[in-house]
Amino acid sequence: MTDARPLGADEATFIAVVRSGDTARFALITERHRRELQVHCYRMLANYEDAQDMTQETFLRAWNKRESFKGHAALRTWLYRIATNVCLDFLEKRNDRTPVLSGLSDSDSEVLYLQPYPDRMLPEDPQESVVTRETIELAFIVAVQHLPPRQRAVFILRDVLGWPASKAADALELTVASVTSALQRARVTMREQLPDRRLDWRSPELSNDERGVVKSYIDAHERNDLDGLMSLLRDDLRFAMLPNAGTLTTTAKDAVDGWVSGGLFQRGSDDWRGITTTVNRMPAAVLYLRTPDDPEYRLFAIAVLHIADGKIAELTGFDATDKPWLDLPATL
Repeated sequence: MTDARPLGADEATFIAVVRSGDTARFALITERHRRELQVHCYRMLANYEDAQDMTQETFLRAWNKRESFKGHAALRTWLYRIATNVCLDFLEKRNDRTPVLSGLSDSDSEVLYLQPYPDRMLPEDPQESVVTRETIELAFIVAVQHLPPRQRAVFILRDVLGWPASKAADALELTVASVTSALQRARVTMREQLPDRRLDWRSPELSNDERGVVKSYIDAHERNDLDGLMSLLRDDLRFAMLPNAGTLTTTAKDAVDGWVSGGLFQRGSDDWRGITTTVNRMPAAVLYLRTPDDPEYRLFAIAVLHIADGKIAELTGFDATDKPWLDLPATL
């Protein structure tokens, strides 16, 4: 199956470049799609570094398969098809890319390979690239990881990118009936994983409410105000500190008790500073810690927050060191 469409300017140019063997022009044309393809790989893999690598592999595979492009489908569609199959091949080889049960209950699990996605690397035009806030938030990315790889691909192509069943079937070399069945099963799982979330357009801008809570969260750290911090958390807070296993908790008290017992928040002794940022189009606090024998505040962690009704409902913490792609200052 192919798109019933006339040959577009991009496609005609691409075919001419393929015929000429001009690697520089090939790179220039395909590079325009890097950011959206990388987001696509990130949705498939939940890991920024893996998404970078698989996007590069997509371009390499596209060059190797360049003679197969005849312009029957849009160049963008062709590249998405390659990227999807690159990710599926990657997942087939890795046995550490499934959620791990936390032990709290049969439904709670941790995605230990999850990484935050820097907003500065998102495509600049969300309408064109289909990057909505709802489909890049951490909860959505985690929920997608509960789908088997091929169901995951079907769900992203159909419900996120809006491809028709025939186009998704062609990309994955499946029948339309198989795609329809896989999508139905995927939607059931997504509803179970995201019972209170909508999967549609939402403003990418942070609300004043969200900004205020992030500021208060940082202020509480800088004052070593544990009671103030507790007041910002919903009782049914969902917390995880990645990539550490066994940190998932589902109450605010358990989370704070774990921070204190683990030495992450000692009343009156820690010296914190923080700055606000956004990742995955979500509010986040970047925390810096100064130890008694160090004159500088050093990058420690990034706390990504889901805020509902003025309270922190979900807090996902990440070790922020050794992640240059986050583009965070190492010291304050």
